[in-house]
Amino acid sequence: MRRITLFATLLAATFASPLAPPLAAEDPEPPFWASTKAAVVNMRVGPGEDYRVLWVYKRVNLPMKVVRTKEGWWRVEDPDGATGWVLGSLMSQRRAGLVQGKGLAEMHEKAEAGSKLKWRLEPGVTGKLGECSEGWCDFSLPTGHQGFVPQDRLWGAQNP
Repeated sequence: MRRITLFATLLAATFASPLAPPLAAEDPEPPFWASTKAAVVNMRVGPGEDYRVLWVYKRVNLPMKVVRTKEGWWRVEDPDGATGWVLGSLMSQRRAGLVQGKGLAEMHEKAEAGSKLKWRLEPGVTGKLGECSEGWCDFSLPTGHQGFVPQDRLWGAQNP
């Protein structure tokens, strides 16, 4: 009888949905920054797949502020201020940034305004956020471009 119970448990675990929410104990303590890791992420009005979809995000590495967690679901705020629930397994705890504000943001070779200007970034550009210090953040784009951007021009670079 024990073998049958063990086999049934293993069988159920093998065929569990890959989108099943992780255990609540695995959720980090909010608030914290995260980013989308899936190509499509639904923001819902509540923490479950039965809730209505508010927004559909089709952008990997979009930074989100996580303000609450519940049984594998994360209540997030997006760069435009929209809030709702996303499945935590579709998110990454890797920090990302989004260029914000009006006009082009300058990316410099060093974390200094007088250093060589490498590129100008349009608002809406996303990238991997590195260390931030003294008002500058290390910022890497998917194209391989890397440099330092003023911290106040990056959404996701502040304390959550």
